[in-house]
Amino acid sequence: QVQFAESGGGSVQAGGSLRLSCVVSGNPWDRYCMGWLRQAPGKAREDVASIDTDGSTWYEDSVRGRFTISRDGAKDTAYLQMNSLKPEDTAVYYCVSDISACPLLGYYKGQGTQVTVTP
Repeated sequence: QVQFAESGGGSVQAGGSLRLSCVVSGNPWDRYCMGWLRQAPGKAREDVASIDTDGSTWYEDSVRGRFTISRDGAKDTAYLQMNSLKPEDTAVYYCVSDISACPLLGYYKGQGTQVTVTP
């Protein structure tokens, strides 16, 4: 059974920073994509960033240059450093662990953590 330990959400003023962490355990695949997706009330789910086991990354256009994803493969841990946050970044952020290389499919998903950015 795949389990997630997510942390780092919260509330911050626009322009501030937050760092999300995600530890995955129980994924039976040796190589798999990890990342985050987000969902705001009334909006469609949106992939935010992903990172493969070789370190290659992808970012959604609206966060590129502001967010940085990293990964400690030995510990199946991923981080999302979010800088220059904007109110439109407000959403529930879900850590995702997949069963294959990137792009992100969202096969396994954590419970989510709220990120709120106030003007």
